[in-house]
Amino acid sequence: MKDGTENMTTDTIVAGSKKSASSINLHTIENGNGTRLVVSDLGAAVVSLFVKDTNGNFKDVVLGYDTPSDYQNDEFYLGTVVGRYANRVAGGTVVLDNATYKLHLREGGYHLHGGLEGFNKKTFQAVSFKSKDKGGVIFKYTSPHLEEGFPGELQLEVMYTLDDDDVWSIEYKAVSNKTTLVNFTQHTYFNLSGNPANTIDDHELKLLSQYYLPVNKLQVPTGEIANVNGTPFDFKSFKKIGQDILQHNEQLQLSNGYDHSFVLEKQYTPILKHAAIVKEPVFGIIMDVYTTEPAVHLYTGNFLDNVKGKNGILYNKRSAFCLETQHFPDAPNHPHFPSTILKAGEQFYSKTIFKFSVTK
Repeated sequence: MKDGTENMTTDTIVAGSKKSASSINLHTIENGNGTRLVVSDLGAAVVSLFVKDTNGNFKDVVLGYDTPSDYQNDEFYLGTVVGRYANRVAGGTVVLDNATYKLHLREGGYHLHGGLEGFNKKTFQAVSFKSKDKGGVIFKYTSPHLEEGFPGELQLEVMYTLDDDDVWSIEYKAVSNKTTLVNFTQHTYFNLSGNPANTIDDHELKLLSQYYLPVNKLQVPTGEIANVNGTPFDFKSFKKIGQDILQHNEQLQLSNGYDHSFVLEKQYTPILKHAAIVKEPVFGIIMDVYTTEPAVHLYTGNFLDNVKGKNGILYNKRSAFCLETQHFPDAPNHPHFPSTILKAGEQFYSKTIFKFSVTK
């Protein structure tokens, strides 16, 4: 076997961040198959991911931007790590260890994706590594006490690894000096055709989930854990993403498409489990998703509207989909949801895997 990381390189692009003149680094990890993952210090963002299709041609299967300033001005979390709390927390007031904390709120009265300047806007410290059959980057960020309202100084480590089996692994480790909330996710937008000028309507999706979380008009979970049977949310067997997306369904209309969490387990157990499979019908690229998280959030790019992306391509509604592995949104307000409380001094750990292959 060829050394899967001998071609791993680190490039630097110079661009001032909002608050400093520090440069932003791009790290390129390439395995022995030629699969290539390009990631940035800014937001630990995945900028590009090149994988082979069934004809042996490489496709860049993720959305991204051309410049650091595009990421600094991004409103869609393209490819970034999201935290401290991914998704929504209604009201934004949490009580931990008998102390009350108020999280940053959006108009509408809910906290979203870590606040005004969540982890997607932070410059991480990054170190590349390589071994015989895999390579990767370790990103580190220390979130100060009360950043965006969250208690505790939180030390976060995110490790991306690419191996010769075309497996991209994401591992999160975190520890806080005060009891706090954590719910991290990776917000990469995928289009397995490699051409986001096309929609992902024909991508075939299977979710290993019997239940989903309905939302209210603010897209906050109602607390119900609903059975998918007989609804447009039934992806237990392969189905085109676009097959039911235009149905007259209150939940689809509230979110302008799919923007819902699918339950992988009601009672959280930190074991790696199969969450999803996606197949692209023309070029034959397949993506399997595994995670230790209890939910996967399906988002179908409902609010992309002429967003200028890489190579000048405009991203629009359903140009891509996200499969965001995470705990349940709004868990602090629903005691029957798996807890997102991290006790002081305890270590949080989570792992998600995206495995790429082609139709045989």
